[in-house]
Amino acid sequence: MGADWVASLPMYDFPELRAAHDEFWGALAGRLGASGLKDVPRALTRGVSLGEVWGNDRLLFGQGCEYPLAKAFGDRVRVVAHPVYSAAGCDGARYRSAIIVRAASDDTATGGRGTPLTTSGDGDVDSAVALAWLRGRRCVINELDSNSGMNLLRAAVAPLAEGGRFFGSVVVSGSHLRSVEMVASGEADIASIDCVSFAHFQRLYPSLVSGVRVLSWTASSPSLPYITAGSASDATVQALRAALTDVFDDAGLAHVRERLLLRGVDLEPTPGFGEVLALERQAADAGYPVLR
Repeated sequence: MGADWVASLPMYDFPELRAAHDEFWGALAGRLGASGLKDVPRALTRGVSLGEVWGNDRLLFGQGCEYPLAKAFGDRVRVVAHPVYSAAGCDGARYRSAIIVRAASDDTATGGRGTPLTTSGDGDVDSAVALAWLRGRRCVINELDSNSGMNLLRAAVAPLAEGGRFFGSVVVSGSHLRSVEMVASGEADIASIDCVSFAHFQRLYPSLVSGVRVLSWTASSPSLPYITAGSASDATVQALRAALTDVFDDAGLAHVRERLLLRGVDLEPTPGFGEVLALERQAADAGYPVLR
């Protein structure tokens, strides 16, 4: 990715939000440059893998998912701040996942697909009222190392698992949006969706989201952090925090923050990624180390 500084905001960079992310970064970059920081990138980096971003020693500003950061990049990044979102399911600088199933419909008995739903669980999936009803069902996750799609769901399922198993199958979709599509269409029965992503989907793709409903919510964990390279100096971190303060206080950027569901920012993050790793340990201690 070259020797220049890199900036990337990949976690909620849906096509409809890219202009807002560009404006957000432009405002932040302008303040960083005015503070005397050299070689601030003018544009966000897109089209590269998350690993290439998070592992880049020239990462000036990015955002990451805490679980993969904790597992593979903990010594490669520094946490700058945690954004505070206005999405349902958020509490201050914390978020949780919405556990979704198909929305009930007049053709519940066939799941809208012309074939009867299996009934290996404790009830029809469309009328499920608790996670326990999803025993033996088809689960879809966005990524194997996702905190919101896998780690938080695993922690929720662990007390219900028997012999290290709960679901009939678990498949990987590649994205939260695709997971919602699979549940809505009947390709899968359950998914765990980052509540900020879900709130964006409700606004951007209302017809799709109308095909699912929230069954329950997972435990919470710190929101997806703003990060910089682990080699970044204290002065750089302080410059980033000062610029973030200005961007979040600027009334002229209220439309950008509203578009991105940003309500504020926590500039005193807890060091390390202990909470997400504690959830992993709790599931393992319960005999459920792998979501299955």
